[in-house]
Parts: sequence; structure tokens; C-alpha cells
Amino acid sequence: MSKKVGVLLSGCGVFDGSEIHEAVLTLLALDRAGAEAVCMAPDMEQLHVINHLTQEQTKEKRNVLVESARIARGNIKNIKDVKSSDLDALIMPGGMGAAKNLSNFAIEGAGAQVNNEVKKLLNDMASAGKPIGAICIAPATLTKALSDKKPQVTIGSDLGTAQAIEKMGGGHKNCTVDMIHVDDNNNIVTTPAYMLGPGIKDIAVGIEKLVNKVVSMIK
Repeated sequence: MSKKVGVLLSGCGVFDGSEIHEAVLTLLALDRAGAEAVCMAPDMEQLHVINHLTQEQTKEKRNVLVESARIARGNIKNIKDVKSSDLDALIMPGGMGAAKNLSNFAIEGAGAQVNNEVKKLLNDMASAGKPIGAICIAPATLTKALSDKKPQVTIGSDLGTAQAIEKMGGGHKNCTVDMIHVDDNNNIVTTPAYMLGPGIKDIAVGIEKLVNKVVSMIK
């Protein structure tokens, strides 16, 4: 039986959804590691839609699950239909959707609220001792969801985000793009990816390490 690893998406595109490179590298590394990716996203309206050519907000409305299905080639579940017992581990790619749609961290900072279905799945995974990976800005949403567990994470070295993470009950560890940080108490693995960049080959190193570590932690 191959290990089932959830990949929690938040739309399609760095400025308003999942960071596509980070999501695809996660899926590639999981496939190489012999794990089965189970893509999922909440069925909800995006906070807003950004024109990725001009980086300006548009008047369009888009659905997080429908947009995430683009990355998953249509093979995706509504997060409300996924239980922790269906998964051996869970990974959250970054992109601003992780901080705009899965939570509102991008708007509210340390006072953020996490989407209820996202919060429930993360807490159920953590309570079951199942490994969780979070990439780029996603550790901020993870920290808010699991604040009572005081997760230790990295988002690279951005001071403002690191301070917000600590305000939410987490701990922050500065890392370079090729590094992962492992919180052994909570079975959480994080890597900075495009919080640092600079390019796809650089972020690929940390993401592959994260995926391999998460898969190795599955009991």
C-alpha cells in the first residue's frame, strides 16, 4: 500500500492562490518518493482575484476548489470530505492563497482566523501524531491553527512574519532556502521556498528534502 499524503491547495497562482511551482514540485517529489498525493482544497470563494500579469486586483470572483483543480489535473477532493484517517501525512504548499484563503493571515497577521475545515483537519492530523509539512508562507497559517501546540517552524528570515508567528504561539527558526526545519515534538517540517527564492532550482532543493522527511516520518 502506498502512503497517502494530502496536498492542501489554496487556488491557482502565487498572488491569490497556491504557488504553482511549489505545488508541482511537491507533487513531483511525492511521486518520486513512491507516495500517493491526495489533493484537496476548501470549496469557497477566493478572497480576491489578482491579474498575475499586472499584479492588480480584478473584479472577478473565483472558487478556491475549482482553481486548485487546475493544478491537480481535476483529481481533487473538497477538504470537508477528507478525514485525518484517510491520510498518512499532509503537506501545505505556499503562495498567498495559503495566507488569504486557508486563513486571513495576509490581512490580519497574528490576529488571523483559519478556515474551519482547514483548522479541523490540521488539528486532527496533529492529534493523531501524523506528519505535516508546510512551505513558504503556509507555516503562518499552520502556526495559527495549532497555536496551542506551540509549533516550531521556518518561513526563512522575514522578521515581520517571524514575529507574527511568535505572537501566535509558535517559534521561528531562521533557515536558508535549501534547509528544512523539523519540529520533532509536533512532527512538523517546514521550508522557506519562495519566501527566499531566488529561483525554481533553489526552492526545489528544500521542497524535496521536506517531502522526503515527511514521508520518512510516516509510521
